[in-house]
Amino acid sequence: MKIKNAIIIAAGASSRFVPLSYEKHKALTMVKGEVLIERLIRQLRSAGIDDISIVTGYKADQFRYLEAQGIHLIPNPDCKHRNNNSSIWAARDVLNNSLVLASDLYFAGNPFVAEAEDSWYGAEYSDGTTREWCMHEDESGWIDRVTVGGKNAWYMADHAFWAADFSREFLRILEAEWQDSRDKLWETILLEHLDVLKMRVKKYPPNTVFEFDSLDALREFDESYRSESRSAILRSIAMELNVSEGKLTHFHPIMGNGAEAIGFTFDCGGCCYQYLYETAKLSERK
Repeated sequence: MKIKNAIIIAAGASSRFVPLSYEKHKALTMVKGEVLIERLIRQLRSAGIDDISIVTGYKADQFRYLEAQGIHLIPNPDCKHRNNNSSIWAARDVLNNSLVLASDLYFAGNPFVAEAEDSWYGAEYSDGTTREWCMHEDESGWIDRVTVGGKNAWYMADHAFWAADFSREFLRILEAEWQDSRDKLWETILLEHLDVLKMRVKKYPPNTVFEFDSLDALREFDESYRSESRSAILRSIAMELNVSEGKLTHFHPIMGNGAEAIGFTFDCGGCCYQYLYETAKLSERK
């Protein structure tokens, strides 16, 4: 069947990507000379997938420049109160033989093609132990269970193809379970209904799909971030501590009552510090 469109989910705050995600949406991060979401768009269009929508929420205005490039923006009004299943619901009117993917993925090559035979979830293989969500197949090649963590297994790589029948069934379930699914990832709903939500595992070679959960992880992939973080906050902190930005490591968000971080902690010179966004206050943690 022909892949009709792509739906890129960009509504979340990416709180683990502090402090860069506080200043700019993670999908707009420059990685090896390209903006993440612009690279995705280019790769999709190179595969003949021209109908592209972005589900927005957090820092939605930062994506408006893409409308001039023919990209459709779909607002997600529920993103602050629900998990990513709300982005699926927001895109329900265009969900039909669709690629559904996270906005912060970096594909080393272009993995996209114009057609698919069945619904599938993209995967890479863990040669050894992983904490990722691992998919297991039945004798017919359908996903029959998913475990959080595993060993020598195919793990989820945050993009999937939804055939028309899969989309209809998922939306039916989501609508029926709306009140009880607020905190669930759409993948959690999938694994709770694998008897009727049929997907195969689309297997990629190693080092095909990259996702950077933190600035520390991005630095391992793009070494330019070790010396220049592109963050005004980190430049200010480095100046205050009289160190280079590369000396600031091990970033972790400080969460408030909502889904967005209110600050972050980090290490420097054997000490742990915290920084709060509202007051721009830096202090050492004892």
